[in-house]
Amino acid sequence: MPIISKFVQLKGLDYNFIRCALRRRQYSSAAPANAQLREILADQLNGIRDAGTFKSERVITSSQSTQITVEGSNEKILNFCANNYLGLANNPDVVNYSHNVLDKYGAGLSSVRFICGTQDIHKNLEKKLAQFHGREDTILYASCFDANAGLFEAILSGEDAVFSDELNHASIIDGIRLCRAQKYRYKHRDMNDLKNLLEASKARMKLIVTDGVFSMDGNIAPLKEIVALAKEYNALTFIDECHATGFFGKTGRGTEEYYNITGSVDIINSTLGKALGGAAGGYTTGPKELITFLRQKSRPYLFSNSLPPAVVATGTKVIDMLLTSNELTEKVQTNTQRFRSAMTKAGFTISGENHPICPVMLGDARLASAFADEMLKRGIYVIGFSYPVVPKGKARIRVQISASHSTADIDHAIAAFIDVGKNLKVIQ
Repeated sequence: MPIISKFVQLKGLDYNFIRCALRRRQYSSAAPANAQLREILADQLNGIRDAGTFKSERVITSSQSTQITVEGSNEKILNFCANNYLGLANNPDVVNYSHNVLDKYGAGLSSVRFICGTQDIHKNLEKKLAQFHGREDTILYASCFDANAGLFEAILSGEDAVFSDELNHASIIDGIRLCRAQKYRYKHRDMNDLKNLLEASKARMKLIVTDGVFSMDGNIAPLKEIVALAKEYNALTFIDECHATGFFGKTGRGTEEYYNITGSVDIINSTLGKALGGAAGGYTTGPKELITFLRQKSRPYLFSNSLPPAVVATGTKVIDMLLTSNELTEKVQTNTQRFRSAMTKAGFTISGENHPICPVMLGDARLASAFADEMLKRGIYVIGFSYPVVPKGKARIRVQISASHSTADIDHAIAAFIDVGKNLKVIQ
């Protein structure tokens, strides 16, 4: 071990940080700016590769489906890592409906909503989403990231306070950063910590913010307790339902329905880009006054092009399907129970609760990457997650179950996990 490494180890310092700092001293200030940029970024990329956390992108050469093909292979591979929870990303009825709307309404609006970018199909989808969630009105965005970026800055001032779970999605964190409210972060799902923060706050308006389902761990916000605290301290509640809408809860209405408290949350943000067709788009649904205000003040809404007609059509068709049948919602729940039960019995540690996000916990980043590569050889497409997407030492394979997976598909994946797990000495 180099002397500098021993020194750093003794002092409890971050070796990679020190190494990068030493390298930075060698950058030539006389070099052109673009050359300096290339050198600095190359150095940081090398550090990511050295740490085993570099994220390569596999190229899919088919539609998003249960069975896909990837670049370099003509073999069909079972996909277990998409947010395609209801299996509708390439559903023929959804695709055909979208195609017809594309023919009628064109490829895009070339405009923002308030100028000349609102079509009747946009208003129709907003109405259907409000109906689905049991809310008064809905506003569409290009993505849920935009919906989260556009909410907090618009409605919260310096007199207000926002209380956010420490593991909320990056889009929520970024959205909160944009607002001027007093910012408090409570420990993950820790209601005592949240209670203490609420009790100490003298803010005009208080807003509690949480993911409904946390995407990296598959665990669920304690929404009943959050709503109770909100009532006790006269606070508003917000949930991001991207990993719940359409498939979680008895009829796919999400975390509220899961806890049998439908209608208790003040503001819901969610996405069309996961279970609801898998294309793009996000939205905020809630009180009519809030939605009307966001149309006047929310910057991502005011300064972004309208959702393309084909994307609007995809969301519309899926919502229509969910308003008439619970079949797909029930199927994804059955598949989830089968996978979680068998994997736990085999000796794997599966994080989260009874949710289609099923993280297979491995700990080591290199192990997670190697495990995913071995799974691909067995015809199963999964991805290893490591720092900075998840905390150091918490690397995992995040499996995501779909309604379109057959029982045979689920059992094939389980058998592959057991085979690789034994070979890599993860299980006995």
